Amino acid sequence: MPNEGSYEAALRRSNEIQADIDAGKTEKYTMLTGDRPTGRLHLGHYFGTLVERVRLQNLGVKTNVIIADYQVITDRDTTEHIQDNVYNMVMDYLACGIDPAKTMIFTHSAVPAANQLMLPFLSLVSEAELQRNPTVKAEMEASGHSLTGLLLTYPVHQACDILFCKGNIVPVGRDQLPHIEVTSKIARRFNSRFGNVFPEVSGLLTSNPLIPGLDGRKMSKSYGNAISISMTEEETAKLIKKSKTDSERMITFDPDNRPGVSALLTTAGICTGRDPREIADEIGNGGGGALKSYVTEAVNSYFAPIRERRHEFEGDLDYVRDVLADGNKRANAIAEQTLGEVREAMGMSY
Repeated sequence: MPNEGSYEAALRRSNEIQADIDAGKTEKYTMLTGDRPTGRLHLGHYFGTLVERVRLQNLGVKTNVIIADYQVITDRDTTEHIQDNVYNMVMDYLACGIDPAKTMIFTHSAVPAANQLMLPFLSLVSEAELQRNPTVKAEMEASGHSLTGLLLTYPVHQACDILFCKGNIVPVGRDQLPHIEVTSKIARRFNSRFGNVFPEVSGLLTSNPLIPGLDGRKMSKSYGNAISISMTEEETAKLIKKSKTDSERMITFDPDNRPGVSALLTTAGICTGRDPREIADEIGNGGGGALKSYVTEAVNSYFAPIRERRHEFEGDLDYVRDVLADGNKRANAIAEQTLGEVREAMGMSY
């Protein structure tokens, strides 16, 4: 974790950027963010990041979204279902409001020039700097895998993603700030050593609500506690109905002592814009059944228009492929130009 001083500095910078964006000074900013295609996107992704991406896109920030397919193998031994996951991820993006006319959607593996930046970038960081990155440590422990070279250099690969398109803002939570610091170090060190090519990079700290899984833990497909954007109303109702609450009939919001009940109340609160405590008071002695009915209605009502749009894209896979092909083509043109600038700065244009 960054020390408190660096967090405060990052927060100040983030607030300055946000004020600029809100004032319409969007031309200064290029955003890069993305997801690993390891499964379906869920409510945690939607409220945690997708809403913010759409907001920035619609305010006029130059937005780029990477589907990080190479990063699937940082902690997995297979790429089974990856093509299906990628296409479904594009469908989720489109259904949630990401507009390919405004936002470049592309995949890691389709942009070789961006990945080629790994070689000069790796020369700009030490092994010790990579070893002490807290996200790398956490992901290694969570996966149970030995530390692979790809996982160790994960922050450098992210730096390639951000810097190839001259990204200068990345929406992040506080725990991801160390990644931004690695990218900033790489940009500064490259500019200092070879010549000014890359921008200063800042984290745009998000204050979006953290939506828990149906059991109170972090929402994750691997825990089986996630409501996917792509689920039908019936699948959503079934999953919520199966979620564990407790034996106490009176519904109260108490995340520490009643994680299951409180997770459901939080989900309902985010989908309706209401305070979870207010919802708990309203349900009162209605018990778990009434709570689950309320949550099911809240989720299905909120996501009905999104799922309707998604259903249209499911029936037009050619369009989904075209969106990705166009994004990959645009990303390649940008990456080739940036790689050319890097070679020129390093005296490697032959």
